[in-house]
Amino acid sequence: MRDVDNRSDIREFLATRRAKITPEQVGLPAGGGRRRVPGLRREEVAVLAGVSPEWYARLEKGHIGGVSDSVLDAVAQALRLDEAERDHLYDLARAARPASRSSRRRTPPGVRPSVQRILDAMGTAPALVRNGRLDILAINPLGRALYSPAFEDPSRPANLARFNFLDPRSRDFYPEWNEAANTSVALLRTEAGRDPYNRELTDLVGELATRSEEFRTRWAAHNVRLHRAGTKRFHHPVVGDVELAFDALELPGEPGLTLTAYTAEPGSPTEDALALLASWAATDRHVDTETVAAEEHQWN
Repeated sequence: MRDVDNRSDIREFLATRRAKITPEQVGLPAGGGRRRVPGLRREEVAVLAGVSPEWYARLEKGHIGGVSDSVLDAVAQALRLDEAERDHLYDLARAARPASRSSRRRTPPGVRPSVQRILDAMGTAPALVRNGRLDILAINPLGRALYSPAFEDPSRPANLARFNFLDPRSRDFYPEWNEAANTSVALLRTEAGRDPYNRELTDLVGELATRSEEFRTRWAAHNVRLHRAGTKRFHHPVVGDVELAFDALELPGEPGLTLTAYTAEPGSPTEDALALLASWAATDRHVDTETVAAEEHQWN
């Protein structure tokens, strides 16, 4: 495994967070004249964090591996980091410590059969299991029907980030495409902070950055996100517009994997659309089975 230096990620993350905060927001005088940088100066962050300007400047250059938790907390508070950003700062610091290189997270290549059975038992809720790279590693029939446009690309495993940025069908599938794109990149950036030595993740980011200007712009923003619950809208090619609540749960027995389930409001048009989608999925599977049987008969 090649050595990874995450100092540039640390530097750019702290600089982009600093640029988002104005002196007025943290109770500092704005000062006269034009400011050379957007947001706070390094010296102002140092004052708010209770450290010397020289020390903070060194930290923002990426020298964070030996920094104590109390100082990281002070910097996080000074920069008004949210929960996802605070966790990301800790992940970056952890990855910068030499000892972390011998204790890298290992994401399993698939899921246990019992997890697939759980998905299959969720007959009225689309559900899937993904890793931090946004590969779909397991999915139930209704989830497969919901995400059918993402599975039209024969590459496996299906990858939600690659679908988002490299497949034109995603623009129709996600009515709020910008939000979907922002979420995909923020989740990849979050995972890169947790596991900077993941070669598969690095390769995916490199591919997307090479092929998509939309991805490159978002990746440079260093935004991170926790994606635990919320609402998503889809425009499905068969059943039209649906609005689904989602809940994302980490699987304790499968480190690095997340189970996401979608549900519809009872009595809503989306609930009816899911029922129609389930019927379509069952018919589609029946047709596929008949096609395979006919082909086998032809060759026998």
